[in-house]
Amino acid sequence: MSLRKLLTALPLLVATSANATVIDGHILRQSGNGDFVILDPREEFSVGNDTFDDCNLYAFDEDQNILLIEPIRVDIGPETGVIPQGTIVASHYVFFDSINGIHQGYIDFDAPILGVAVQQDTMGATDFLANTQVNYISEELRGLERGDYVWIDENQPNRLWVFWAGSSPGDFVRVFTAQSAAAMM
Repeated sequence: MSLRKLLTALPLLVATSANATVIDGHILRQSGNGDFVILDPREEFSVGNDTFDDCNLYAFDEDQNILLIEPIRVDIGPETGVIPQGTIVASHYVFFDSINGIHQGYIDFDAPILGVAVQQDTMGATDFLANTQVNYISEELRGLERGDYVWIDENQPNRLWVFWAGSSPGDFVRVFTAQSAAAMM
């Protein structure tokens, strides 16, 4: 590629690199009036105990394409419950911060899901994969509330299903996917 073509394409490459690796989502059933929203983690916002208080299902990308120098434990995923050292992962945050509502829906990623942290301790142990402008508050309240579920679609390994009944403080999970092609652009 000539230098002129490369310089012409550079703005496109920069714009493309901002593409989220959370690529889509949808609420199939809910008791409220929410939508699926992809947040931009380059913007400053707070996530945690009652910072949104609405019926939307949210997701955003955290650190992308990180080589794990040690294994990480997950609550849902591989049979061993561990993503091994040497794996390249992309981290994503998914949450529902409703006052009182129910969601059933899904979130699609651009790479297969390797595991999900759904408990406060596994989320806390993987905070080093956040690296965003986001302010994480009420960290001790993260995870899923009793009766809430997430699962990886058996036929579409890039899809995470959620069935959440939200109340204060809400439901928060961290999703680890394989290396993201979109984040590398």
